[in-house]
Amino acid sequence: MADEAVASRPAEPAAPKAKEARSPEAPPRGGGRGDDRAKDAPERPDAPEPTDTSDSADDEAGEREKERERAADRFKDRTRDPLTEEEGEEGPTDAAAAARARREGQKLLSSNRDLIGFDRSDIGQVHIGDINVRLDALRSGLLMRDGPVPAEELLRIRRTHIEPDGYVRLRRALEARRLLVLGGAPGTGRASTALALLEEVTRAGEGRENSERVRRADPARGVRELATQVAGGTGGHPRGTGYLLEPALDRPGTLPPDGMDLDQLASALAEQGSYAVVVVSVGSAANPLLAGRYGAICPPAPTRELVAVRLRQRLEEEHGDPVGGGGAGGPGGGDGRGPRDGDGSRDAGGGRDRNGGAHRDRGRDEHADRDGGPDGGGDGRRDGDGGRGRDGRAGRDGGRSGDRPGRGAGPDGDGSLSLLLERAAELREDPEVTEAVGLDDLRPAEAELFASLLAGHLRGTVSRAELLSGCRGLAAVQAYEWFAGVDRALAAPPPGDGRTPVRSGTAALFHPVAFRIALAVLGGASHSAVSAAAHLLTWELSVQSDPDSTPARPLFCDDPEADLALSRARPADGVVDVAGSEVTGRLIFYRGSALPAAVLAELWDRHFPVRAPVVRWLRLLADDPRPQVSMRAAVAAGELSVRDFEHGYAELIRPLAEAPTPRRRVFAATALDQAAGHASHRRAVRKVVDNWSLHGTPAQRWTAAMALGYGRCADSMDDTLDTLAEIGVRDDGEQLAVASLNVVRLLTLPECATVLRRLAAWTGHRREEYQDLALVSIVRLALTDVDEVLDDEPGTPLGDRGDWPLLLALAATRPKLTGKLADLFWTALNTARSRDVALDALETLLRSASRKDGRAWTREGLAALLPALTAEEQDRRRLDWLLRRMMRDQDRPLAEERARALWRLAVPARQRRSEEEESHG
Repeated sequence: MADEAVASRPAEPAAPKAKEARSPEAPPRGGGRGDDRAKDAPERPDAPEPTDTSDSADDEAGEREKERERAADRFKDRTRDPLTEEEGEEGPTDAAAAARARREGQKLLSSNRDLIGFDRSDIGQVHIGDINVRLDALRSGLLMRDGPVPAEELLRIRRTHIEPDGYVRLRRALEARRLLVLGGAPGTGRASTALALLEEVTRAGEGRENSERVRRADPARGVRELATQVAGGTGGHPRGTGYLLEPALDRPGTLPPDGMDLDQLASALAEQGSYAVVVVSVGSAANPLLAGRYGAICPPAPTRELVAVRLRQRLEEEHGDPVGGGGAGGPGGGDGRGPRDGDGSRDAGGGRDRNGGAHRDRGRDEHADRDGGPDGGGDGRRDGDGGRGRDGRAGRDGGRSGDRPGRGAGPDGDGSLSLLLERAAELREDPEVTEAVGLDDLRPAEAELFASLLAGHLRGTVSRAELLSGCRGLAAVQAYEWFAGVDRALAAPPPGDGRTPVRSGTAALFHPVAFRIALAVLGGASHSAVSAAAHLLTWELSVQSDPDSTPARPLFCDDPEADLALSRARPADGVVDVAGSEVTGRLIFYRGSALPAAVLAELWDRHFPVRAPVVRWLRLLADDPRPQVSMRAAVAAGELSVRDFEHGYAELIRPLAEAPTPRRRVFAATALDQAAGHASHRRAVRKVVDNWSLHGTPAQRWTAAMALGYGRCADSMDDTLDTLAEIGVRDDGEQLAVASLNVVRLLTLPECATVLRRLAAWTGHRREEYQDLALVSIVRLALTDVDEVLDDEPGTPLGDRGDWPLLLALAATRPKLTGKLADLFWTALNTARSRDVALDALETLLRSASRKDGRAWTREGLAALLPALTAEEQDRRRLDWLLRRMMRDQDRPLAEERARALWRLAVPARQRRSEEEESHG
């Protein structure tokens, strides 16, 4: 294009034309580009039109023109988006959002936790090496018994309990009001904190001389009966007693105490000089209690200190070298423990005395099992506190090492405790161990088991494989605890206090479970989307459990903070895709990468009756128009199908693959691809896709094509392309649109060169359907953005160009392929039926050179592609004509400066001659 003002030229030349007939004898482009040659050469733009005065010749020419127009219309129809059939050709399909949602869903479920290190058929206990941890008391519905807390346990808590943030505030509230309602998620150490508070306030009160000054109250009796008992002095409890009560508010028909009940209890406690802590789980039932004057939230104990102290205790027990509370300077991670009990036994964590005998403290064992470990909140103090317990005594230097070898010397034979502690600190930070644990923070029982595994590995009794297997089992144990016997309480009789239950049992009982399942499936989506999906699942579970009743769900009783606490979830600000745009939203994740897979495995492998409502729920999610919901659900459906492919295929994949809507078929294809990602199921998936491609219904062939586009549902890239071609050319190209879309998706994979060679071969095929498959794929390549088809994360060459047309991104990042890309696009420009669509695509590419604000956009890709695309005179003339048309566009005129810049990108300076530029602009 001339550097002079192009718009001043008198007239715009006619658009270049191309012949419709494709002759194998047509000369190749540029005098010999082997396998990328075009099969019909374009006519010269200035070639004179043939004339014929006869009527028959005119009729024949008119008929040919009409046929060319019909062929061009058919071709344009085949370039439509196959995902918009249900909404019309112009309907939006946020393919980029769908690709991102699928990628994020795969990350959450990619922990490869198909196998865990303990027998799931007998999950009542975990046995790894010589480590045995009982979990029976974690079952839903097991309650503590009424009775005194042993003095040994109180002494241990006094010396070793880690004070959570806000502990002093809690103690002052208990001292002032005599009654404290302490809320928290199960397993976070809330009961241990309650015992620590009661031990401290009663030790300084009227009951300090009483060896049974702290008691556990019977949960079945409730607050009213406890108030009556305290006020009447029944039961022989002396003044100054501290009471721990854990009412079972989650049982259907159980009503929480009201404010008057709590006031009555507080008054009775004041009269007797006593104290009480009522421990409740956060949630809708307990929210009124926690919001009242007696309520408070119990923060969880810090994870690192729990593990460090537990690990030190384990090594001391086996090594025989007493090491006191080390504070921040100890080599075992910076935490210490309090001094030993007066009788010399180490009453900490393990439930064993110094000689290895089993501890006989029944009450302590029950408390440990229920609330996450023997102390429920960890032993030791926060880093930097000087190694002091609450009684003010300083622990001994945690770094002191013993010179004599211990009973449990490490694998290298070095029994020095200080060296073991150093190695333990390194092992805790091992990336492989951290990944195997897969939890952001550990609860007391988990810290107990984790420390035992680390200590066992250092002593040589637990192998590396057993260590990693046991670490992976931590998340599985949590999932088991969440689901075991959840609805057993539905069969329990209502309370005998004379009050009539006013809330539904099933919906309130199933909502926490439904929220955990929804979070496992939709983790990383918006909080509102997860919550809405959880309510849908609550309905399905309730109907399945009680089909004769309509579930009742209160509309204003949800507590998002309680949902987070009960499900070990965390919120985070992030980006949500809405109608093709990114907006800021509140996302939600599990606090640990291992929990989503553990929840799905527990759900599918151990609770068969729940499969039916979950399948119905997943089908509802498949219809959700938001990609963040439907694509994440499809990935989860694929993972569930891996665990039982027969069931997943029959109930999810095949029915949705035969659905009339593209959205459901995409769901089935994504689930198939997710299953193909597992080597154990890849062969079965490939067989399904192959059968559908050859013998399936049109809907099944459509689904097979979408599955093939992911690149894992055939044995090789050549097999994938062969199958896509068979789908695309069958029945006069009925499925050509979806086949071409998935050919383009394959171009983002490493085997891109193989795909380009196949496209070049198809352009020279004898059958027009193969030619059209190639031409439609080439045009679609220019019209598809990278992030609509890419599986890579940002940070890769293609991933960093997410909003680029894929054709230009490939030209910029893979220079060796530029010539083939240019030749293929040249073929589309010089074939009559694809010319108009290809010219429109070229215009789109040219307009993407810079953004509206003038910043560079795809200029790098155009600089690579245009010189190869305009190597001949007629190609440069076509570009000149197109630039002129863009400059004279009434709606979006191209600025003259930008037109010149594009011309200079396409035509190197050495090829520009003023007389040539004057001749064609």
